[in-house]
Amino acid sequence: MTQGDTQAPVRLTLAQLRPTKADVAANLEAVRTRVKGVAGQADVMVFPETALSGYFLEGGVDEVALPAPEVARRLGPPPEDAPDVVLGFYERWRRRIYNSVAYLTPDGDAWQVVHVHRKMFLPTYGVFDEDRFVEAGTELKAFDTRFGRMGLLICEEMWHALSHTVLALEGAELILVASASPARDFAPSGDGLPRNLARWDRLAKAAAEEHGLFVAVSQLVGSEGGKVFPGGSAVVGPTGDVLARGPLLEEADVAAILDPRSIERVRVASPLLADLERMLPHLRRALDRDPGRGGGADGPDEDAGEARGAPEGEPGDGGGWGAPVPLRGRATGTSAPPAPASGDPLELDLELVRRTLVEFIRDEYRRRRGFERAVVGVSGGVDSAVSLYLAAEALGPENVHGFRLPYRTSSQESMDHAALVLEATGARARTIEITEPVDRYVEAHEPEVSPLRKGNLMARLRAVVLFDQSAKLGALPLGTGNKSERLLGYFTWHADDSPPINPLGDLFKTQVWALARHLGVPDEIVEKPATADLVKGVTDEDELGIGYHEADPILHGLVSGYRTDELVAMGFDESAVALVARRLHSTHWKRELPTSAVLSSSAIGAFYLRPVDF
Repeated sequence: MTQGDTQAPVRLTLAQLRPTKADVAANLEAVRTRVKGVAGQADVMVFPETALSGYFLEGGVDEVALPAPEVARRLGPPPEDAPDVVLGFYERWRRRIYNSVAYLTPDGDAWQVVHVHRKMFLPTYGVFDEDRFVEAGTELKAFDTRFGRMGLLICEEMWHALSHTVLALEGAELILVASASPARDFAPSGDGLPRNLARWDRLAKAAAEEHGLFVAVSQLVGSEGGKVFPGGSAVVGPTGDVLARGPLLEEADVAAILDPRSIERVRVASPLLADLERMLPHLRRALDRDPGRGGGADGPDEDAGEARGAPEGEPGDGGGWGAPVPLRGRATGTSAPPAPASGDPLELDLELVRRTLVEFIRDEYRRRRGFERAVVGVSGGVDSAVSLYLAAEALGPENVHGFRLPYRTSSQESMDHAALVLEATGARARTIEITEPVDRYVEAHEPEVSPLRKGNLMARLRAVVLFDQSAKLGALPLGTGNKSERLLGYFTWHADDSPPINPLGDLFKTQVWALARHLGVPDEIVEKPATADLVKGVTDEDELGIGYHEADPILHGLVSGYRTDELVAMGFDESAVALVARRLHSTHWKRELPTSAVLSSSAIGAFYLRPVDF
């Protein structure tokens, strides 16, 4: 912004990018193309976090990391009237690897590195394991550019208020955030955004309003090993207004004009930053206190008085960063567990889920793995129907091959319903009977086979057929298993769970039913009792001992961190909770790859770590 005595508007563009995984050369070419496309129309162009490689690389970061000067060199000559470029990449610096973002400016026939920021807060929880593979940066500062004073942050750093506060105190008037934040939590939010993306909006607005500056967040797009980056980049002005918004799930250039005069107007009307600067010396004293002690570095608060204090380290400690008071309900069981959130915790923004899963299939098939065709086993049930509908939309019905694989005891209703969805979607249909090979094996070798074993034989033979047909067609099988079945262990290992891509694996059965209605799956398929159709007349509820409408809320509670006694206290049936918990905890092995003995320091999956799409 401020440039000498002038306050010229800044033309900002956020480049939502879907990088080619681990292909730095291809991604550099994409950056060059995007920069050339806005030359003369933008002053600053901001790319997302890890734009040169993709985010989830695990141990593969060593194979893509580059020094910042090398990135500048490989970008080649800047186009005429090129913007400044902010670019996220894995950086090799001083014999270590960082998740970094560089600010580059054109200088004749080369790019000059103005500033490099190395990510300080490395998420290592949930789907993230960043601290294992890169070093944490240790420096945060604002810097001057030809378009004013700015600051850089990377993803989680924006979630810590102190980060953007430091940059504001150092004079930054524009904070540029490079992010790779996978979409999570698809409950209805009213704005059509995943919940974590809606929180990004709140964070950016709060920082912009508090400090009276501009905040721009450039988000990654695409699917990496099932984690879907949604896009939705945003530019927020000093009043907290969203000045520009990127589309969801698409690459795009998101342009905004930033008028520095609005900073002055906001800071005059609401001088919060000036107040903070005035109080900063006093706040620093609080920050400098020993985190483990009550009071400051010089001892207890002199105004507290002996009677008001508490013994050091106990609840009631008067020190600013002392030990927290434990939550009594969780720590001691002396109070009731927290009540469940209001509303249905399993409710989804179904249209957003549909769009996300369609893009997930497109990404995983075409962009990540180079396949145009999918093979789906169509049973006549709701799960395979939903997968078929999604695949037909994502890849085109002409590229989706639906197979009916009946055994002689399969119900005619299942066959009819499978035919119904194949016709409704326009997918290519074929029927292959599995009766003869199953019966030949049983009659020749295992005439006393139990119904359970015979059901597993059928399920595994169906998987064999689907994989063989995929090899013939140059396709990949698409999974149809839902989250409830996976958590309850209600599937045949290396059969139902064997397809390498599964759009339904994080949807509970009741959520699949809701999505099916949203997609227009025929009512007779959605409304009928769930059954694997392996044993005539036997439903899922018969085998599990509980229906999905009762099991799903319990499963949701257990995987969300609630204990069984807490769920019972909330009103869930004690025997149902015990049944679900027993199945959940006894089947973890079915949700993992085969267990190998670790004998070396390069054991696959333990030391040698690469994502599935590297």
